Amino acid sequence: MSRITVQYYAQLREQAGASIEQIDTAAATLRDLYDELCGRHGFTLPTDALKVAVNVRFSDWGRAVDDGDTIVFIPPVAGG
Repeated sequence: MSRITVQYYAQLREQAGASIEQIDTAAATLRDLYDELCGRHGFTLPTDALKVAVNVRFSDWGRAVDDGDTIVFIPPVAGG
């Protein structure tokens, strides 16, 4: 089990009802973690619409989740 910090922006922040949370997870990979969080918060964005960063570095969805990681899910942004 890993204790991690997760940060959310834009649509994900609205769906989670928070911009940051600390959680305990048994997720093996970032994709597994996102699937777990989809069940918890009802996220509707698919992984192919998101970028993910771990400890301020963009990462691959197959990366392992390690205790103490800070993970940021980055949804697409709209601008004008």
